[in-house]
Amino acid sequence: MSLSLVQSRALLGLEAASVTVEVHLANGLPSFTLVGLAETEVKEARERVRSAIQNAGLEFPNNKRITVNLAPADLPKDSGRFDLPIALGILAASDQIQPARLAGHEFAGELSLSGELRPVRGALAMALALHTRGIATRLVLPTESAQEAALVPGGEVYGAKHLLDVVRRFMAEDAAPQQAEPPAADGWARVHAAAAAAMPLYADLADVKGHAGARRALEIAAAGGHSLLMVGEPGSGKSMLAQRFAGLLPPMNVDEALESAAVASLGGSFSTARWMTRPTSAPHHTSSAVALVGGGSPPRPGEISQAHHGVLFLDEFPEFARSALEALREPLETGTITIARAARRAEFPARFQLIAAMNPCPCGYLGSTLKGCRCTPDQILRYQGKLSGPLLDRIDLHIEVPAVSAQQLLGAPAGESTASIRTRVIAAREFALRRQGSPNQALQAGAIDKHAALDDAARKFMVNAAAKLGWSARSTHRALKVARTVADLADAESVRAEHVAEAVQYRRALRH
Repeated sequence: MSLSLVQSRALLGLEAASVTVEVHLANGLPSFTLVGLAETEVKEARERVRSAIQNAGLEFPNNKRITVNLAPADLPKDSGRFDLPIALGILAASDQIQPARLAGHEFAGELSLSGELRPVRGALAMALALHTRGIATRLVLPTESAQEAALVPGGEVYGAKHLLDVVRRFMAEDAAPQQAEPPAADGWARVHAAAAAAMPLYADLADVKGHAGARRALEIAAAGGHSLLMVGEPGSGKSMLAQRFAGLLPPMNVDEALESAAVASLGGSFSTARWMTRPTSAPHHTSSAVALVGGGSPPRPGEISQAHHGVLFLDEFPEFARSALEALREPLETGTITIARAARRAEFPARFQLIAAMNPCPCGYLGSTLKGCRCTPDQILRYQGKLSGPLLDRIDLHIEVPAVSAQQLLGAPAGESTASIRTRVIAAREFALRRQGSPNQALQAGAIDKHAALDDAARKFMVNAAAKLGWSARSTHRALKVARTVADLADAESVRAEHVAEAVQYRRALRH
């Protein structure tokens, strides 16, 4: 009778809970039992592990009663990440490797039938959880996953290509597996973080001709962290502007990059080539509320979390399901999304900048100088009514994007470059951070009164605008935040009437 313990991690949101893989071998009717609230893909590890051990030239204890427990028992476990620790536990329990040498290591990896290690989802999130909690341990992963995990500073990460690469590090000195075709080279290595990449490449705003007002609004949105709604006829350039917005944002710091990459790693979409690049998530308008905000069992991050510290671009804004759009209201305010299920609760970060685009009416040509609108007033009201007042209230900037004439499109010179605008954005953002410690969008009531105080002329202008336009308290506060950002771009210490005047014009773009 023998027992071995191997450490691994299970992902629940961005948390990586410690899981102990306990393996017990006993005499009796041969069997292989796996317990511990395992999903189907974890239960299938029995066949993968059996084949991997045998094909690696190691001995699988076919004549024993094998019991594998994944503790704690009440934590759901999914994915193939437990293949490697289960295999090592069986080998340790059968005295083919030394159990004491496994101490201080954590393992994760999916096994192929030949024993090769395949990458697992969420490797960077695992390493980030260890780093955040100050746990000193060696993390052993498949080579591709180790490249992700090594981006977390201060960690000790090892990559392996084959089960044998791991086994050789923990077996007795005089033991050696008998394999017909051993790997050509040792696939075990400590993985270090790659060198810092050059400035991320974004599409250049210089490609956009005309649209001086829209470009200004993008600059204000980037400087203050504000959300933006663009309204214009088809083909006016809304999508082109939105796709170039991420390049205007200040460069990511390491903490932001790690959080963003950890969420992408959870979804299996992270690439080291995109390290330090702000993400732009652009879901299709047929996406469900679960796809947009996250969900499932176990809960997975949605598009708003994939856009963490980046941009969420929602084209054809009113065409999204009403339930999906209304689900955006809380994360727009809080920067997080909490997904609660009967047995589990997961919280994902969702501090994104919303850039939305829509047509003014179903046919798209309301107010156009190029084509006449063929929609009835009822159709226009019904179309615009798909966007609730509380949702529109939470979007700081509303602008019209008119069509560009053929003469301007073909004859106008290139616009100002992204790099030039980003310089002003960075200066304004740093100005705000020095003054209040956060972007203007994040100011709350007391901080608004302190940092966006108005002189008499500006206050009178704001009061009159709020009364005539029927603003709520939230709308008034959001206009104040935008005015503070306009002042920052002008390098002004106080918010003056001209700053308020520019902010007020960005609060209404829909016409009836």
